[in-house]
Amino acid sequence: MMDERTLLSHVDHTLLAPTATWEEIRTICDEGARYGCASVCIPPAFVRRAAEYLAGRCPVCTVIGFPNGYATAAAKAFEAADAVQNGADEIDMVIHLGLVKEGRWDALLAEMAAVRAACPGKVLKVIVETCLLTEGEKVRLCALVAASGADYIKTSTGFSTGGATRADVALFARHVTGGLKIKAAGGIATLADAEDFLALGADRLGTSRIVRLLRQRDGG
Repeated sequence: MMDERTLLSHVDHTLLAPTATWEEIRTICDEGARYGCASVCIPPAFVRRAAEYLAGRCPVCTVIGFPNGYATAAAKAFEAADAVQNGADEIDMVIHLGLVKEGRWDALLAEMAAVRAACPGKVLKVIVETCLLTEGEKVRLCALVAASGADYIKTSTGFSTGGATRADVALFARHVTGGLKIKAAGGIATLADAEDFLALGADRLGTSRIVRLLRQRDGG
């Protein structure tokens, strides 16, 4: 069994509910810092306040083009630059899936590259929404996301028809290149789930449940 502290260092402690309040975000921030999470992943509107509140105790991650991904590349680049200006350390962007379905790979690469250029020096994760893709599209995206200069390929928003699956993470692990890492997100509910995904090749886990489980166990 993996040491809990090590496991938590791979967790992006997440709250992206549209009804989230600052009080709830502040709790997420406190928990992320307390449990040594990789980051707290929160809506863009809270980034500045969270970054000021955390003051370096835990990295701040936010989402771009979320959750549907069909904003223009220019809009996504603006969102990313704005998030960085507000104090974001990490950016999780959703791709335009219509470009995948049309086979417009050059346009998709240009979109990802525009966001990459808008957040230099920051961790960039590209959400591809695996539940809506064919196996061939998933494999093609491994190479394309790597070519964009992003740091991670991420399975899911958690807002579509399905989340991360073990099969998808294993598939990504066989096909990622150029040092591209994998983030599994959506439906990671137990410590066993978390360990499985990390063992299969994920480096980050997007979830709110792991910290919640540990907090309940600790009586907090």
